[in-house]
This record gives sequence, C-alpha cells and structure tokens, in this order.
Amino acid sequence: MTSPFDLTGKRALVTGSSRGLGLAMARALARAGAAIVLNARDAVALGAAAHDLAATGASVHAVAFDVTNRESINEAVNHIEDEIGPIDILVNNAGMQFRSSLEAFPPEKFDQLITTNLTSVFNVSQPVSRHMIARGHGKIVNICSLMSGLSRASTAPYAASKAAVANITRGMAVDWARHGLNINGIAPGYFATGLNEALVKDPKFNDWIETRTPMGRWGQPEELGGAVVFLASEAAAFVNGHILYVDGAFTATV
Repeated sequence: MTSPFDLTGKRALVTGSSRGLGLAMARALARAGAAIVLNARDAVALGAAAHDLAATGASVHAVAFDVTNRESINEAVNHIEDEIGPIDILVNNAGMQFRSSLEAFPPEKFDQLITTNLTSVFNVSQPVSRHMIARGHGKIVNICSLMSGLSRASTAPYAASKAAVANITRGMAVDWARHGLNINGIAPGYFATGLNEALVKDPKFNDWIETRTPMGRWGQPEELGGAVVFLASEAAAFVNGHILYVDGAFTATV
C-alpha cells in the first residue's frame, strides 16, 4: 500500500532554495520522492545547490528567476511547465529580513521587504495556480513565520509582511479550494540558518531563545521537512487554509 506521504511522480518548485530553509525543504521533498525545481536569483549558488542535491539521487532542475519580477516569473513558469513538466507543488519560501527601529526604517527597505516577502507570493502563485486549476489539483505551501502573529522590536515591517502572507494563504484557499487545490502555510520559529547566524552567535540573544522556547533550543533546518512533506502530500488532502506553526512551542507559552 502506497504511503499517503509518498510524493513519487510529483514535481515541486521551491523558491529561494539555494540555501537555508528553502534548500532543507527541497531535500525533504526529494527524499519523499518528488522531482525538484530549485530557484534563486544567484545562478552560481543555485547551480551549486542543484549539484549537491542531485548527488543524493534526486531529480533536480535549477531555474534562476527573480520572484519580484513578474515578467521573469511568467517566463520561468512557462518554461518549467512546457520543458520540464507540470508543477504539482509550489513552496513560496523566498524572503528577506531587515532590522531597524520603525521610526528610522528606510522607506526603500520597507518597500523591498514587502515586495520580496508578500508580493512575491502573489507573483509566483498566480501563474502557477492557473496551471493547477486547469489540471484540477495542486499543493501550495507559503512560508509564514511566528511573526505572522507576533512582533518584536526592530521587526515591525517583517511581521506585517508575514501576517499578510498568512492571510493571503487563507484567501487563496477560499478562492482555489473548489478547483482542487490545497493552500496552507508553515510558520517557522527561530531556526539556526545563515540568515540568523549573527543572532545565533550573540550570547544574549541565544540565551533568550533557549530560555523563551519551551524546547530550549533553536530549530534545525531539516526539522521543517516533515511539515512541508505533510502539506504537500495526500496525507493533508482535507487540510486547507491552515497555518502550521513549527516553533518548539514558542507561541504556546507566555
């Protein structure tokens, strides 16, 4: 009997997947049997990630495009659909962070952050969803954050962008569930990635994370694997419009 978590025969496009959480989720999807399309803007880093993932036996393609550029996205989605194969699973992972007190936050950085974290989810999901709707099935997983429901000093624009990602996830489910699509989100807590390297190395911040998180530690990138495979699989066939927190119980305590 085939496992409901088996992704054999499926193809997953993961944005922002040349490193960090995106690459970790791509690895997990590949281990579950999915063919992978990696994406990033940096073609060199993308090629290196694709080479390493292919060395594990995974079926991998690398397609460089900018998730903030609609023309680039449309060309890339058409290329994938026409030349590589249908996109069965989309993971909208590309994002950025910029920290500053709100009164001093550079307006151009605010615009860049919103465009990268929020507008990109619409930019990529819309053309991909049109193909999924035509086929009557598809899985979209949007990467939110524990900041989708919280905030802390210096992160207000990031928190605002991720709250919006959570709500556009719900809206996508409301619009597209009737077409056979499942759209859900994952809200990671604090994970030890290159993006957070300075925070991991900051003794005061590290102590705060270990004290504040009931599990007493940072998350490791591979620990998102189970969540993304679940939401991308038939095991989550009736899960729609849900935000799954993967945060070591951070948001469960005061």
